[in-house]
Amino acid sequence: MSTTEGIVFTEEQEALVVKSWAAMKKNAGELGLKFFLKIFEIAPSAKKLFSFLKDSPVPPEQNPKLKPHAMTVFVMTCESAAQLRKAGKVTVRESNLKRMGATHFKYGVVDEHFEVTKYALLETIKEAVPEMWSPEMKSAWGEAYDQLVAAIKSEMKPST
Repeated sequence: MSTTEGIVFTEEQEALVVKSWAAMKKNAGELGLKFFLKIFEIAPSAKKLFSFLKDSPVPPEQNPKLKPHAMTVFVMTCESAAQLRKAGKVTVRESNLKRMGATHFKYGVVDEHFEVTKYALLETIKEAVPEMWSPEMKSAWGEAYDQLVAAIKSEMKPST
């Protein structure tokens, strides 16, 4: 495992993430939507960060663009978490990371947004796999999420 990035993600943490992701994968669409609706419940102003929601007359859960977007984000986050230890780094393609960084920068995403998203992600996973949930699992997912956010933040600059 490469330690240059300073990633400390144990075998136990990896096992918890991989096991819970395997159980959630088949419901990724529903869970992704739940995850985003939770974000909007905690921080309603976050809706303004999404061009397709900003001026939409329909509630977010009925917006045809939200579920596919939410599923993409949820799957990418979970896949990245599941690969973290094996790869020794966040495994989102560099081009995607650069695009995500630029997009998050352009829309003015700040630390609080990432914190709300982390809380919403952990709550979504906890509700999805209650029988597996434990302080260790919470910590494993939290660590994986923090690594992904660090990677995105390192690319948060205007797109060139």
